[in-house]
Formats: sequence, C-alpha cells, structure tokens
Amino acid sequence: MGGLRELAAPFVVPGPAGVAVRDRLKHLTAGDERVLRLVGDLLGTLTSRDLKVRCAAGLEHDTDQWAQRKRALTKDSSSRWAGSITKATHDQWALARRGQLARIQSLEAGVRTIAHRLSLPVGEKGSKKAPGGYRTRQEWFTKTRRLQVLVDRLEAARADWEAGRVGVVRGGKRLLNSRHHLDAARLTEEQWRSRWQAGRRFLQADGESGKRFGNETIRVSPDGEVSLKLPAPLAHLANASHGLYVLASGVAFAHRGEQWRDRVTANRAVAYRIHEDVLRGRWYLTASWTVPR
Repeated sequence: MGGLRELAAPFVVPGPAGVAVRDRLKHLTAGDERVLRLVGDLLGTLTSRDLKVRCAAGLEHDTDQWAQRKRALTKDSSSRWAGSITKATHDQWALARRGQLARIQSLEAGVRTIAHRLSLPVGEKGSKKAPGGYRTRQEWFTKTRRLQVLVDRLEAARADWEAGRVGVVRGGKRLLNSRHHLDAARLTEEQWRSRWQAGRRFLQADGESGKRFGNETIRVSPDGEVSLKLPAPLAHLANASHGLYVLASGVAFAHRGEQWRDRVTANRAVAYRIHEDVLRGRWYLTASWTVPR
C-alpha cells in the first residue's frame, strides 16, 4: 500500500478586487443610437491608431512617449477621452504580452513532453508521474515531425517576446477569421460587418474620485441619467451644455444598485462602458469599480 500524500499548508484565497454591474439602455431613440455609433466609431478609429503606435514602441515605451500619444489624441477628441484611450491600449498591449508568455510556456511544456516520450522505447508503459513511450513506430515518427513544428513555433515566439512584438486584433481574431467562412458562421456579410463595427467601437471611460458622480467623461447621475462628453469633432451634436449629450434612456442597476449609488453620490470613481449587442439589437451600460481586498 502506498504512503499517504502530504497535505499542503492551508491558505486563504484573496477576495475579488473589483465589482462590475450591467443594465440595459431600454428606451434609446434613433438619434441616441446614431450618436453612440458616431462617437464609438470615431473613438474606435483613434484607439486603433494609438494601439498601432503603442505596439510599434514595444519595450522601448516610456512615460514621455505616453504623453506624446495622449497629446496626439487630445486634438481629435478631448483630454479625458485621450486618457481613457491611451490607458486602454496600454492595457491591451500588456494583456497580449501575458498571453504571449503563456503561449511560450505552453509550447515549452509540449516540447518537453514529446521529447521525453520520444526518448523512451516504443511501447514502454508510463507511470502516474510521467508518460510512457509511444505505442507504435508510426506514431513515434509522426511525433518527431510534430516536435520540429513546436520547436520552430517556440523559437519564433521567443524572438517576438525578446523584441517586444505582439499581435492584437481589435474586434477579436475569431470574428476576423469568420469573415472568410461566413457560411460556417451562419452570417451574412452585412451581419458580420455590423458585429465587426460594434466590436471595434470605443465607448469606455475610467472614473476619477473627486469629480462629479465619479466620472466626467461618461456620467451617470444617482437617479440614472446617462450623459457623455462628446469628442471635439462631434461637439455640434450636443443636446446639453458644455458639449454633453444626454441619452433618453436611464439606468437602474438591480444588482448592487445601492453600492453604486453610494459611490456616485460621494463622487467616488466609477468606470463605465457602453456597448451594443448586435445579435439582440440592444445597448448595455456596464459600471465597475475597485473594492478593498
């Protein structure tokens, strides 16, 4: 009879670091939807442009280049939108780097496993801790070719990692590839185009503590009124003072609504994101904020 396995020391899992709640914008007018699409498309174009600059900078990026990116965007939007865009693109680049590192680790594990099994005699049985050899000579030969493919991919991934090169697709790589397989995706070209445009829009803003209702770019009052600061090229579409556009639809968060209302009443930071669900024909607003662990 084998010995009992040793138990690890007990530990406490850290709690969530943030909260996100969502509500539907139910009573938008045709004019509201038009303005949201125009603003999202404009800011999405600026975001794509800034992401290209950020990716080109790679590991050489510093605070001075960040400031230059923000100044370049401010003239086509506003200082607050520019701050949200630059932070979002930097976070997207960092996420791509983490995904790149995870891919390298996955390739390394695959190379180690195949190399170990190839080193064993054909048909040798494995154990609970290590796999055995391959069952047949044909499988062994196939895996030698597979090993070379993984080694080549690993070398390319390491070269990109060391150079700071990342691949990012705004809108999603899966949706992009489905453009070439519309029948398999059960989409028409028009349906795909609508989803692609919706996925590439940018309508999100980080909150600021001390500012009115915790966010001066996308503002939601305690009674649920939603307004957003229009970028400079679209300022003529404002229906309120100071270049604001107030939506006809309000929000009332059913989940954690009291917590959200307490934050905005106290002018504590709340981040917002507006997005369109093309399949359902609906618009949603998501509010999020950090919480102490």
